[in-house]
Amino acid sequence: MPVLTRRMALGTLAGGALAQPTRPSEIKITVLSTMLSGAFTGEWGFAAMIEIDGKRILFDTGNRPETVLNNLREMKMDLAGVPSVILTHHHRDHTGGLVTLRRDAMARDPKSIATAYGGKGILLPRKPANDFVLIKAEYEATGAKLQEIAKPTAIAPHIWLTGPVPRVHGERNWSGNSLLRADDRDAEDTIPEDQALVIDTNQGLIVVSGCGHAGIVNILTYARKAIRATNIYAVIGGFHLFDANDQKLEWTAKQLAPMGIIYFLAAHCTGVEATVRLRELLKLPPERMTIAQVGRRFESGRGISTGRS
Repeated sequence: MPVLTRRMALGTLAGGALAQPTRPSEIKITVLSTMLSGAFTGEWGFAAMIEIDGKRILFDTGNRPETVLNNLREMKMDLAGVPSVILTHHHRDHTGGLVTLRRDAMARDPKSIATAYGGKGILLPRKPANDFVLIKAEYEATGAKLQEIAKPTAIAPHIWLTGPVPRVHGERNWSGNSLLRADDRDAEDTIPEDQALVIDTNQGLIVVSGCGHAGIVNILTYARKAIRATNIYAVIGGFHLFDANDQKLEWTAKQLAPMGIIYFLAAHCTGVEATVRLRELLKLPPERMTIAQVGRRFESGRGISTGRS
C-alpha cells in the first residue's frame, strides 16, 4: 500500500474538484498474538491480520520469532502477497517476529512484508539498548525497508497511520523502565513513536493499537481530530491499562463515553480486570466488549467472533 498525500487520499475529479472515494466496507481483523491462547499459541505480545476490502496488511509481529508464523499456519493463513507491516513501536513484543515472517513469506513472494511502517522515533537510542535497531538491520538485509511516519498519513484511501500521537492528556501508559538518549542527555522513555492504525468507515472509525503507550484517550481524541470527527466504531488491541487503578479507569471511561464506541476487543496489555471494569463503566454488553484470544476476530457489520467455526 503506497503512502498517499492527503489530497490523493481524498481523490480528485477530472475537473480538479475533490471527490470522496468509497469508504471501506468489508473489514476483518484477526488477532495473531496476545496472551490468551484459545486453540493457538499465546505470548506477551501483539499482532493482527487486517483485511480491508480484500487487501491485507500485517499489524505488529508478536514477541517470539515463531509465534505468529505458527499461529498463521494453524489458521491456514499466509503472509505471501501481503506487502507491508505496521510497527506500532520499538518494543520486542511487537517487533520480535518481523524478520522470521519476512523471510518465510518472501520465499513464496519476494515483495511480501517488504515495507514496514514505524512511527518517527522508533530508532532512537535507548538504555537498555534499542533492540529494534538490530532487527531493522536484519530486516533490511533481506531487501526490505523501514519507512518512518512522522504525522497522520494515508497508506490507502481512508486507511491512516497516526504517526506519533500528541500527549494532550497526562496518561502514563508505559512502564518507565528505560531511558531515551537525546541531546547528550538521558530522559525517561515515554515511547514517543507510539502510533495506531485508523480505518475510516461509514459506521465510524476503527482504531487498532499495539500497546497504546500514548494513552487510549489521547489516541482516540487524535484520531477524531486528525482523520474525521465521528464516532468510534471499534477499538482493537492493547492499551496498557493492566495496572490502572479504579480512579484512572473511571477517568478513562468518562473521556471515552461521548465517543460512541460500539465494539471494543481488548488484547495484550489492556488487562483482564481493567477490561471488565471499563466495560461496566461504559455500559457495553459482553458481546460488544470483550477480551481477545489468539484467533478471535472483529468483522464490520458482524461484530466480534471467536474466529472458529
